[in-house]
Amino acid sequence: MSRRRLARRLAALAGFEEPRAALEQYATPPDLAAHVVHRADLAGDLDSPVVDLGAGTGVLAVGAALRGAGVVGVDRDPAALATARENAATAGVAADWVLGDATRVPLCVTDPVTVLMNPPFGAQAGNEHADRAFLATAADIAAVSYSVHNGGSQSFVESFVADNGGTVTHAFEATVTLPRQFEFHDADSRDITAEVYRVEWCQS
Repeated sequence: MSRRRLARRLAALAGFEEPRAALEQYATPPDLAAHVVHRADLAGDLDSPVVDLGAGTGVLAVGAALRGAGVVGVDRDPAALATARENAATAGVAADWVLGDATRVPLCVTDPVTVLMNPPFGAQAGNEHADRAFLATAADIAAVSYSVHNGGSQSFVESFVADNGGTVTHAFEATVTLPRQFEFHDADSRDITAEVYRVEWCQS
């Protein structure tokens, strides 16, 4: 399946019915999800089991499953996971969905996995640096991770990764359009710059 066709398949999936601002629940754009999955596939990273941390409605997980990966999606919001299950059924793929905190993964991981994640950026008061805990989980369980971060995160990501025995191998920018979905939004939509990082972690 080509990247463009994958993006079209992902565009047909349902989003959050009642997104929660405290959890920064924004759907991963189909084009971005398809790009991340496509790169992971080309690198051979989908040959390992895939864990989608903070899976939300399952866009990244379903994308990986459409490329043939075995997938587990973890999220703390049962409503989001219900939508993720429906999305997997819509796409005709199999995936396992686990209700739990993605920063304290309730999984028995015996072999390194590939982590795909679009963690909270930490833009909400009281939730600053939320992506740090997601990276820490990836450092614990992953051989490779792909993560989406707010623009301007390069120094933080590179420093955190280096301090935790990893190496940033690839990075690219992407424009993400955030729709108006919360009361504090003052425009119909807003374009922000996001950064995607591929990290190889040293697993002992």
